[in-house]
Amino acid sequence: MKDCIFCKIAGGEIPSKKIYEDDSILAFHDANPQAPVHFLVIPKRHIANLMELGAEDIPLAGTLLHKAQELASELGCAEKGARFVINCKSDGGQTVDHLHLHVLAGRQMDWPPG
Repeated sequence: MKDCIFCKIAGGEIPSKKIYEDDSILAFHDANPQAPVHFLVIPKRHIANLMELGAEDIPLAGTLLHKAQELASELGCAEKGARFVINCKSDGGQTVDHLHLHVLAGRQMDWPPG
């Protein structure tokens, strides 16, 4: 999508602090971190939100989750854990209309999140 900031990051038009990249996904540090460890995992293909995933996207969704877990472990979060968050649409707190998984760790997370 032409005006999507995450599509531009995935396409290399906007720089990011990449952690991981392959043909279908990209992981990078959040530009406005809310925890000592805060990164995003996105599909490179534009999918606006979780509600737009189809049955054909099941492998992609699994890849996003598995890579998020793997990267969290590599960044030292395995012992104490992390928060894995997918915000969806306006009521769910989504601010960028491109599916993305937040991984936050390195401090105690409050519940409810607010």
